Amino acid sequence: MTDTSPAAGTGTADPEALRERAVASLVVARERTMLLTSCVEEPDLTAQHSPLMSPLVWDLAHIGNQEEQWLLRAVAGQEAIRPEIDSLYDAFEHPRADRPKLPLLAPAEARGYAADVRGRVLDVLEKAAFHGTRLTEAGFAFGMIAQHEQQHDETMLITHQLRRGPQALTAPDPEPAPLFTGPPEVLVPGGPFTMGTSDEPWALDNERPAHRREVPAFWIDTTPVTNGAYQAFIEDGGYDDPRWWDPDGWAHIRRNSIAHPLFWRRDGGQWLRRRFGVTEVVPPDEPVLHVCWYEADAYARWAGRRLPTETEWEKAARYDPAGDRSMRYPWGDADPGPEHANLGQRHLRPAPAGSYPAGESPLGVRQLIGDVWEWTASDFLPYPGFRAFPYREYSEVFFGSDHKVLRGGSFAVDPVACRGTFRNWDYPIRRQIFSGFRTARSEDV
Repeated sequence: MTDTSPAAGTGTADPEALRERAVASLVVARERTMLLTSCVEEPDLTAQHSPLMSPLVWDLAHIGNQEEQWLLRAVAGQEAIRPEIDSLYDAFEHPRADRPKLPLLAPAEARGYAADVRGRVLDVLEKAAFHGTRLTEAGFAFGMIAQHEQQHDETMLITHQLRRGPQALTAPDPEPAPLFTGPPEVLVPGGPFTMGTSDEPWALDNERPAHRREVPAFWIDTTPVTNGAYQAFIEDGGYDDPRWWDPDGWAHIRRNSIAHPLFWRRDGGQWLRRRFGVTEVVPPDEPVLHVCWYEADAYARWAGRRLPTETEWEKAARYDPAGDRSMRYPWGDADPGPEHANLGQRHLRPAPAGSYPAGESPLGVRQLIGDVWEWTASDFLPYPGFRAFPYREYSEVFFGSDHKVLRGGSFAVDPVACRGTFRNWDYPIRRQIFSGFRTARSEDV
């Protein structure tokens, strides 16, 4: 792929353009962090709303601590501001369930610390040279920290969804979409394509390097699976029939009495769901949300299909047959705009299936970026030639069969942390995340 845009260059972009992009990305992330931590009172910031999640105040100080460690210490060579708190905010040293017991910074102190770090970082950024080391090349470290903060913002938004109590966040709904009347599935031609990237400057280590993959022809859903389609699986007894379930998944749903997506409940003849403190009728035309990998896999089997592999998903999202090349996004190489995808917490729900025709791939697949993270059939594994950078704990320690790959991003993902090569991963039992899926089948099936 050749890409000459300043945002996606190979390190030769105008330094001032890189500086502006870094500043803008950091500012947008911090504005979102402040929104997520200022819309509730202090007891909600310090409480643990689920053992799966940290207290919001832990995320806030952790964001500041990571920024200090990487941008002030590693890049600028400055002395530590608060070295005594490093271990408190080490995600590997303290599991989420244990974090409320730690002597965490109080909300006001956490805000002050994060603000102090950010002020110093902006001073560093004014004079930063975007060359010399791998951390500074093309502003990588600044982009990494902007992505890190946005990833924690998504985590905090998940905490808000799990939080019990009145509505604290609001956002306009996506624009109503015309009823989608296109084909239900699209044929992706067989043959090689380039997967991953070697020249996206802010791409993380698990997205690298670019490499060729041979992919047999396959069919993939034009849109993500909807609530209405998923309800048909429920009504047909899908949760009561072991034929559709991976054995571990069957044991998991029986052990935990799971019979529908998280946050759903049946009320008479209709399905309701809780969404950020509001109860509403489940909208049938939205992509299904809050299902685990086992649920997605079972639905696909019930429908006579399967989940796409990660390689298939990326080819459907990036391959342009006219130019025989891999693009940055389904719509091309331009950064995402509001016409392309539902991103950045602009809305607090997925858009109806079939939305965003401007974001359609050359093969005719829609909503591959934004709306819901999409489970794939693949384990989270390194690409050929993978090298951990800048630390093993970002990706390498998670490689293996314990984690399944999700692709595409959700409405909660900021564009800085979402692209056609971006890889997410989680345990196959996880449902609190903003996860959905689409299905696929081999050409001859």
